[in-house]
Formats: sequence, C-alpha cells, structure tokens
Amino acid sequence: MASNTQDVSESEPLWRVFGRIGLLSFGGPAAQIALMHRELVETRRWLGEAEYLRALSFCMLLPGPEAMQLATYAGWKIGGVRAGLLAGLLFVLPGAAIILALAAAYVAFGQVPAVEALFLGVKAAVVVIVIEALLRVARRALKGPRERAIAALSFLAIFAFGLPFPAIVATAAIVGATLLPRSAAAPTPLPRHPRLATTLATGLGLWWAPVGLLALAGQDFLVSVGLFFSKLAVVTFGGAYAVLAYMTQTVAQDYGWIGTTEMMDALGLAETTPGPLILVTEFVAYLAGAAQGGTGLAVAAAALTLWVTFVPCFLWVFAFAPYIEWISGRPRLSAALAGVSAAVVGVIGTLALWFALHLFFAEIGGGPLALPHPELASFQLVPALITAVCCWLLLVRHWGIMSVLAISAVLGTVLSVVA
Repeated sequence: MASNTQDVSESEPLWRVFGRIGLLSFGGPAAQIALMHRELVETRRWLGEAEYLRALSFCMLLPGPEAMQLATYAGWKIGGVRAGLLAGLLFVLPGAAIILALAAAYVAFGQVPAVEALFLGVKAAVVVIVIEALLRVARRALKGPRERAIAALSFLAIFAFGLPFPAIVATAAIVGATLLPRSAAAPTPLPRHPRLATTLATGLGLWWAPVGLLALAGQDFLVSVGLFFSKLAVVTFGGAYAVLAYMTQTVAQDYGWIGTTEMMDALGLAETTPGPLILVTEFVAYLAGAAQGGTGLAVAAAALTLWVTFVPCFLWVFAFAPYIEWISGRPRLSAALAGVSAAVVGVIGTLALWFALHLFFAEIGGGPLALPHPELASFQLVPALITAVCCWLLLVRHWGIMSVLAISAVLGTVLSVVA
C-alpha cells in the first residue's frame, strides 16, 4: 500500500498536489477525474493507468461523489489512511468554505431586487445544466430497451406517484440484477482485510456520534437534518443530480425547510465552486438552519451536513478499497448497478421537468396523483427566453458551464429591468 511513498517524498509533497486539485476542481466529476488523471498518472506516475481505471470503476459503484472518493483512494493507495484523509479533505474543504460564504451572502442579500434578477438568469441556466446532465447520463446508461424501460418507470414513480428515491434505487438494483445482461468477468478470490471490523466500527461511530449527541441534547431540528442527509449519503448513486429530485421533494415539500426556487439558486451557486456538486447539501442545510433559528443554527446545520455527507465517503473507501479486484469480478453486482444507473436517468428527468415548471410558471397547483399542474395564464416569458439562450450556448455551442452561468446572470438582470 505504501510502495509509492518514496517516490512521493522525493517529488512534490502530497498535500500540495491534492490542495491544487481541490482548488482547481471546477466543472463537475468528468473534469475533476481528468484533472486527477493528469496530475497523478501522467505527470507524477503515482498511479498506473490500469490501476487508476480500476479505482475509478470502484468509486462509481459507491454511493457518494466519485471524484472525491477517487481522490481519497489515490491518497490511501499512495500513503495509507492518513494520506487518504488528507487527499479527500483537500478535495472538499476549499469548495465547502466558498459554499458557506455564498450561503451566508445569499441569506443576507437574496431578497434585494437586483440580486433576485441576477438569480432569475441563474435558474434558467440551471434548468439547461440539468438537461445536459440528463443527456450525458442517458448516453452512458441506456444501452437497451430494458434500461430505457427502467428509466421511464423510475420517472413515473417519482414524478407521478411521489415514491421515495431510496425505494426506487432498491427496486432498480433488484430488477437490474435479475433482468439485465451480465458481463463475463472472471471471478477473483475474496481477499483478506484484517482491519475491516475496526474500520467499519470506527467509521460508523464517527458518522453517528454527532447525531446521537444532538438527540440527547434535544436538538430536534439538527437531528432531522443529520438523519436526512445521512440517508442521502447512502443513496447518492449516479451523482448529485440523481438525489437532487429526492432532496427537493423532501426539504421543500415534506419538511418545508426551503422552497424550490431556493433549491435552484443553491444548485446554480454550487456549479460555480470547486469540489463535488454534492456540496449543494451544505447550502441547503445553511438556508434551512437560518430559517429555523438564525446564523448560529445555520452554521451548525451546514457543519453537521458536511459531516454526515462525507464521513461515509471515507468509510466506503477505507473499508472496501482492498476488494477492488474481487468486486470487478461480480457480474450480478455490475448488472444491479446498471439498473440503478438507468433509474437515475428517469430521476434526473423528473428534476429537469420540475425545475422548468417552477421557472416558467408563476403558479403551480396540484393535479391528479402527485402531478404538478401549472396555470397556463401564469407563464413567464423572460425566464423562457433566457433558457432558450442557455440551451443554444450549452447544448449546441458546447460552451463551458461557468460562461453560460455568467451570461445567463447578466441576461436575467438586463431583461428584468427592461421588462
């Protein structure tokens, strides 16, 4: 495990390399994975090409942000658990600090007319960013008619019937393992992991200790936050976009912590920061805490959310990394994950449609089943126009997300004044 330690010590320090990766990790998981490949495989050769690809496949099987877990695995492989912790933390902390500052500024200034106009453009860009993510995931996940059927049924399950995302994930995994084609990978023997029990006990204890202490202290709101985002950490397959629909459904409709409009603002701001997109959970928790009890509770909710979101990520890597070769030889597991990936397409489609309806129509009523019913007379032309421009820039011209967000924000400000 520490075979590369000598090479690392003689070159650039590990903390500096992963610190730079954390500061430059804009653009989502694809860009982050490419950045790490260049730094760790091509430039320094700390990991081999095949080793890096196996690690990436392993991290894509885990719940949570795959790029952050890949950074953690790379650190672990290079220098053990301490190096893995350092690599993972440096990947997350720069973005988390920026998100905290943006959330505080949003609470302080979000109701100013000029700021609201700016965020109108950001929301339009968010709709198109989610559509672009939907197309990207669909190309990878929908390989045949069975996968397309799983995606369509998942869309109906959450959009029309309001079924919980964890139930959809579990069902899709069972269907995938049963019905989808399996690879002919050669099985490998199960390796020994002498510290597995200790790793699991330590990780689970650290994960749940703050929630338990808050329960003893009678902090009901923070306990609800800890339980919800802990559950989210377990079902975050397919990236942050997959669970955003579930998060929106729960925090906006069930708990009433924030509204759909604030959720769209949160996603737009999270897209502009380095680090994993799942940091949007920190923003949501801060807004929820501010609404419940002011700045102190907001900071506590944000910190707790970061803890219960990322401690499990470290746990999965440190507990299961020694089993990479064995996992890659389990065809039924791969088929189950293919089913989950297909379901993620349907869930992201729900998110895109939900955001678009709330952006284009000022009034949304309830319809049959759980279907939202937009009032056609409340159609809003300005956000529709900005969305059309963002579609052209992102989907046709293939501009970068940061550029599209900047232009849409300017358009939102200008058109709001003109209109």
